[in-house]
Amino acid sequence: MDTPYYTPTGGHPPQTQLLTDRAVFTDAYAVIPKGVMRDIVTSNLPFWDKTRAWILARPLSGFAETFSQYIVEVAPGGGSNRPETEADAQAVLFVVSGQSTLTIDSVVHTLSPGSYAYIPVGAQWTIQNTTDEDCTFHWIRKAYEWVEGIDVPPAFVTSDQDVAPTEMPDTNGVWATTRFVDPSDMRHDMAVTIVTFQPGGVIPFLETHVMEHGLYVLEGKAAYRLNQDWVEVEAGDFMWLRAFCPQACYASGPGPFRYLLYKDVNRHPGL
Repeated sequence: MDTPYYTPTGGHPPQTQLLTDRAVFTDAYAVIPKGVMRDIVTSNLPFWDKTRAWILARPLSGFAETFSQYIVEVAPGGGSNRPETEADAQAVLFVVSGQSTLTIDSVVHTLSPGSYAYIPVGAQWTIQNTTDEDCTFHWIRKAYEWVEGIDVPPAFVTSDQDVAPTEMPDTNGVWATTRFVDPSDMRHDMAVTIVTFQPGGVIPFLETHVMEHGLYVLEGKAAYRLNQDWVEVEAGDFMWLRAFCPQACYASGPGPFRYLLYKDVNRHPGL
């Protein structure tokens, strides 16, 4: 199935390949380039069949603190009837290739490239690949932060194609964000969006803020400013940004630069 979103396929490089790559791990940010996502760095998951995962981020001292993010590849006939083993976990799934059947609290959904599913804490869900091709999706997990007087948000399934991007102010449309949840909805304590820059588009200041980020490049390429460094990134690369890490970017073209963005929102910092 054709897809505009980069999908890793694993494999193993030849002995003739140079070791030089763009992988970077610092106290403020990390870059995990697409060339790192090989067969030998995948993980198996409990209660999943015919499935492997590239774990891009996990809670770890000096690294991601609020979330974990996987790229999950489910082979034909694979999936799980017990995908989540943490009682407080909520999730977002974003499909980059293939098809699968997602059931949330007995409601059945067919997922395809661009599908976006929010699965709240406490939901009962399963996912199965009943096709003859692999299905690959991002799985972002976060422990839900309960607040007395605020309800848990409901499950929903939508798609990149069905949500109109919101243009950022004073950008003439070259910078836009696809928001799947209303930012003012206090039930949600994380935001997973898609950010799009047309060629030449920029973040024209060094964003420095409390939200932690995970960014997976779905399409295109750009020069990204991370703390004191400029790094080149392209489709298939993942970036983690610590809270308050300065950031900006320049979309170098020739096509749109798009990334799946995670951030923690709508809660007091823990004391």
